[in-house]
Amino acid sequence: MIGLGNRRLRPRLWPTLIALCGLAVLLALGTWQVQRLYWKNALIAKLETRTSAAPAPLPAEIVDPEALEFRPVRLAGRFRHEREIYLLGRVHRGRVGVHVVTPLVLDDGRAVLVDRGWVPSKRRLPETRAEGQVAGPVTVLGHLRRGGWNGYQFLRPDNQPGENAWLWPDLPAMAAFAGLPRSVTELYVVAGPAANPGGLPIGREVKVKLRNDHLQYAIIWYALALALLVVYFLQQSQPEDAGETDA
Repeated sequence: MIGLGNRRLRPRLWPTLIALCGLAVLLALGTWQVQRLYWKNALIAKLETRTSAAPAPLPAEIVDPEALEFRPVRLAGRFRHEREIYLLGRVHRGRVGVHVVTPLVLDDGRAVLVDRGWVPSKRRLPETRAEGQVAGPVTVLGHLRRGGWNGYQFLRPDNQPGENAWLWPDLPAMAAFAGLPRSVTELYVVAGPAANPGGLPIGREVKVKLRNDHLQYAIIWYALALALLVVYFLQQSQPEDAGETDA
């Protein structure tokens, strides 16, 4: 019997064991979220450092695509507009349209897919935005990104290459659709916000936006652990005068 203020704790075996197990789980979850918080903060700092680096050419050999993601690049080559690819369901300022992905044949002969930016659905056909179909040598400034589906696999929609309708960037399949030799399939380029002739496509800044709710989750788990202790104390204790009778 332990005295706690005006209450006396009389712990019973099974409620105590259950409470200890629950407390251990809640504390472990809170600590895990703290560790995730430090990891996420470091990741965000690393990616922000990458995005602020000076633009560089695409490496001659891509060994580690992850290490290059979000890095600024400067590419020189010629667009193959007749091989345009369309990423559907893209939104710009509340309007739904498509992103135009155009192969860029570099001066070294490699072909890189460049997401040139957004166009409204009614301007999807190239002839409706002929001014933006830049001919001849061009220089593209942008950021490197990896392709692939980032959500749950069971939610991944199917692309429709036969209709040139893509919902997520499947780089190997898109390169095969473009049909260009020496295509780079590890990374693609998101073009920056520099205006194109005629105003379309509309490029964009690449910003690091990673969800970081780990501090809130850690507070919740630790608060639940504290609540469990309070409930355990109230259930396993009695007022000091409980059971006493006047003489």
